[in-house]
Amino acid sequence: MQTSLVVALTVVAGVVTLLGIASTLARRQIGLAHLAGAGVLEALLVVQAVVAAVAMAGGDTPADTPTFLGYLVGALLIPVAGVLWSRTEPTRWAGTVLAVAAAAVGVMVWRLLQLWEATGA
Repeated sequence: MQTSLVVALTVVAGVVTLLGIASTLARRQIGLAHLAGAGVLEALLVVQAVVAAVAMAGGDTPADTPTFLGYLVGALLIPVAGVLWSRTEPTRWAGTVLAVAAAAVGVMVWRLLQLWEATGA
C-alpha cells in the first residue's frame, strides 16, 4: 500500500463529498461533475486493489488478511452503490447519498493503510 495513493483517494473522496453536500444545499439533483468524481474515485480504488493484489501475490500480506480483503472489497463497492442509489433518487437528497458514500470510502482507505502496516504483534 502506498500512502500517496491513500492521500489521493482521500482528496477525491473529499471533493465528491463536498459536491454532494453542495448539491443538497442548492436543492439540486446530482450532475455530470458528481458522476465524474465518483468515476475517478472508483478508478483510484481499482488501482489500489491492483497494487494490493500484486503485493499480496509477491508475498507481502497484511497481518489480518481477511479483514483487509473485506475492507478492500467494501471500498470498491460503496461508490458504485452510492451512484446507483443517487441516480434513482428523484429528490435533492441524491447528493447526500453520494456524499455519505464518498466520505465512507475516505475513511475506509485510511483503515486499509492501517491494516496493511500492522505488524500482527
